[in-house]
Amino acid sequence: MVKGKKKHLFERFANWATMATGSSAAFIGAISVILLWLVTGPIFKYSDTWQLIINTGTTIITFLMVFLIQKSQNKDSKAIHLKLNELLASHQGASNRMVDIEDLTELELDQLHKFYVRLAQLAEKEDDLTCTHSIDAAEDNHESKQKNYSSKPHYINARSKRDTSKKSK
Repeated sequence: MVKGKKKHLFERFANWATMATGSSAAFIGAISVILLWLVTGPIFKYSDTWQLIINTGTTIITFLMVFLIQKSQNKDSKAIHLKLNELLASHQGASNRMVDIEDLTELELDQLHKFYVRLAQLAEKEDDLTCTHSIDAAEDNHESKQKNYSSKPHYINARSKRDTSKKSK
């Protein structure tokens, strides 16, 4: 139970620190510290200690901020993935294979990317913005649509006119 309280306390602190350090007041405070440091330069004769103070302070703050930023990004990323997963799961035509793909390897993601490049090429041939495909049926849908559309005379004429105009450009 103590472990859960510590985690909750850190979560609250991280959320507070993220909001505080990303505020206009924090930026003005940082500028003020730099200006104060610059003004004190002549007083301390621009000594090594004077330079060491700002270098040490900014290094420590930067070091801590890296972890705070990473925590914030991890949380945001997880929330976005959950929202996208919900959209995929709730949409009739979406492939459930896409849920949790962030856990795939880089090679598997590259293979999916190649598939979607191919899917975009197929969609380009259709000239129908309302037409969509799932990952499982894209090639079959495209072929059946092409057979269906190519048998209609008005589609063939419109398509050949479009192809001719593209070639002439």
